[in-house]
Amino acid sequence: MKTILTSFLFLCLFTTTFAQQSSKPDDALLMDYYQSQRYNEAIDYLKKSFPEPVTDLKVLSRLAYTSQMANKLPDAEAYYQRAYDMDTTNQNILFNMAGINIRRGNLPKAEQYYKQVALRDTGNFTVYNQLASLSERKNDTVAAIGYFEHANRINPNDVDVASELADLYTALKQFDKALLILNKAAASDPDNVIILLSTMKLTYAEKKWAETVDVCNKLVQMGSVSGMITTKLGISYYNLNNYACGAETLASLKAIEQTEYTLYYAALCYKGLKDNVQAINFLNQAIAQGISPYIANYYGEIADRDITLNRHKKAAMAYQKALQFSESPILYYLLANLYDTKLNDKRNARIYYKKFLASNPSGKQQTYIAFVKSRVEQLNN
Repeated sequence: MKTILTSFLFLCLFTTTFAQQSSKPDDALLMDYYQSQRYNEAIDYLKKSFPEPVTDLKVLSRLAYTSQMANKLPDAEAYYQRAYDMDTTNQNILFNMAGINIRRGNLPKAEQYYKQVALRDTGNFTVYNQLASLSERKNDTVAAIGYFEHANRINPNDVDVASELADLYTALKQFDKALLILNKAAASDPDNVIILLSTMKLTYAEKKWAETVDVCNKLVQMGSVSGMITTKLGISYYNLNNYACGAETLASLKAIEQTEYTLYYAALCYKGLKDNVQAINFLNQAIAQGISPYIANYYGEIADRDITLNRHKKAAMAYQKALQFSESPILYYLLANLYDTKLNDKRNARIYYKKFLASNPSGKQQTYIAFVKSRVEQLNN
């Protein structure tokens, strides 16, 4: 129904324009293009109906919009620019050109269009919200706060802007400002999840653990469950010395949501419960989570560079360090070969050649097996 109504409105607009500039096109065909979202065919049809030069503002606007819907964004912007040159008071055209440039990834140009609107209409909530969002995307926190503050003054009840602004205040530890903004927004909608999420972030940052638990539990009861909420709830329980609830809450996190941080606090909860076995278990998981799986590769690269610099003892130490993180067959081989050919340490060469064989090398590493077996026999004699 919505599509039919939209198409009908377009048809009315086009019919008026067609009567002004051209012989009347096929209205039924045009409606069919819009209803079936065949915008490329629609724009081709319009171009044939209105050959250049087009000087009618309404026709240019229709060509611009249809090009935009057909994803012909450079053409759409060009049509809008021509329309704007004819009517520089039209803010809708500026909004459309800004939106096109956001879609094209040209954020500075979009920002300039929005700023033109803001210069003419300081009470336009939407434009200040858009400018704030663009400032956030370029990490300009000061500008983002300024624009969000302006938008919030225009409409303090808009929960999205209130939440964004409060979160920025919270990150800057301006807690009183954040609370004031959230209280105003919550006055008309106290159970709004967006406001509650920002309130949770605020109370957690202020280390108001009891308040954080209350807000988190309210969110959970409303069906809003996420790794962030569960983590803040579990850590808040720990700080309230409610170790049982903290351990249970943090253990409920999905594997993909677990971090070194959450595992550490789970361990602290079990420590508080004097369950040392579980505490050690979670600490070991925290250690494993905190260590990059590529550390062995990094040490291997260090060893390789040390060999290039003829720093063979340092290279051996780097390989030993790599083996602490990954007992890779190739690392055993490289270390053995280093002891054998560069350090003249036949004892360690034999030890690591044997470890290479015992590590069940696979793939391309199997090509070294015959040589290693032969070399071990030589070193044994």
